[in-house]
Order: sequence, then structure tokens, then C-alpha cells
Amino acid sequence: MAQNDALTSLSRQLEYTFKNEVLLAEALTHRSAAAVNNERLEFLGDGILNFIIAARLFEQYADMDEGDLSRLRASLVNKDSLADIARTLELGQYIELGSGELKSGGRRRDSILADAVEAILGAVYIDSGFDTCRELVLHLYAEKLQNIPDVEALKDPKTSLQELLQSRRYPLPAYTVLEVTGKAHNQMFKIECRIEDLDCITTAQGSSRRKAEQAAAKLAIEQVNKKFAS
Repeated sequence: MAQNDALTSLSRQLEYTFKNEVLLAEALTHRSAAAVNNERLEFLGDGILNFIIAARLFEQYADMDEGDLSRLRASLVNKDSLADIARTLELGQYIELGSGELKSGGRRRDSILADAVEAILGAVYIDSGFDTCRELVLHLYAEKLQNIPDVEALKDPKTSLQELLQSRRYPLPAYTVLEVTGKAHNQMFKIECRIEDLDCITTAQGSSRRKAEQAAAKLAIEQVNKKFAS
């Protein structure tokens, strides 16, 4: 597909026609393909997207606290969510990549797809201003905003464990690194989660300290709930 035809096709998908198509071409150019690429537009689009989604959630959930609003926003603007939108637009076929990224399947990579969506939003902002960009964001997110996930399901195990213990006035758990194995680029962490007052000790492994702590916390939640239920 010729570049002009490709840009026209994508504009139809976006339901937005660029006054300056150079901006759209730049938004679709990965850094591996050219010195002038979409990184600056992505930076701009990221900030705009976060604000628009934050404002919509603020309006939609008048009684929700800051922590839950932050979790909802994060679930909507994260890499996975943006990549999902990119795939709906079939965006991969329009992105300009260097030969190395092409060979390694860059058109399917979540991070590249997500960055391109944010870059397009930045390009629309420059091309037509905030209100038009907001309309596009809400159009792209219409289905996701109608099917907001349950906030409790978005909480990571460490947060859930902390809230569970605080609700019963127990002290917070202590996490200790028991062992680190493997080479620097491929390490495994073994973590202990200890809740002294409940005589609860769990251990878990993960490819990062954070992942291991989350896994240990998840096991601890199961043990604590059993103790509270007995």
C-alpha cells in the first residue's frame, strides 16, 4: 500500500482527517526507521491521554477515592490496553520500522503498538487542539469506558494484603530476600513474607524482587483468610 493510501485508510479508521499529514507520518515512524520519529509525539500523547482519562474517571466516579481512580486509570492507559486499541485499528501495518525491528516482529510488539497510539494522539493535539484530541480519545476508549473493570480485581496482592491486615488492625507484613540466583540478566529472587502476629510465613520466587513479593503476598492472603475464617 502506498504511503498516501495508507494514511488515508488509517484516517478513516480514526474518523479523523489530518490537516497536516506529515504529523501522522511522523507518529507512525519508529525510531529504528528514521532520525525524525514518533518519540516526541509519544511523550506528548502520553501526557494528554493520562489527563483525558483521569478527567473522565473523575466525572464518572464522583465518590471514588484517589487510590482507586489511579488504579482504574492505570488499567486503561497501560501498554496492554493501548496495544489492544492499536490492534483494533490494525495499526501495525502502517508503522514504519527499521529492518531489524521488521525481522524481529516489531509490527506485533505491544510496546511499539502502544507508543504509536500515544504518538497519534500527540499528533492530533498539534494538528487540531485539545478538544479534538479529547473526542478521539473518548471514541477510541468508548468500549473500555463502558466496561470498567472491578477496582478490587485491579489491586495487586501486596496492596490487598496490606488492606486486609489494616482492616483487622494487624501490623504490616515484612518482606525479606532469602536468595538471589542466576546471572545478572536472568536472576531469580526468593522472597519471604512474614506476618509475626498471625504466625504466617510464605515464600515465593520470581524473575524480579517485585514479582516474588507479589507471589508471596498472594499466598499470604490465602493463609490469612483461612485464619480469619476459622
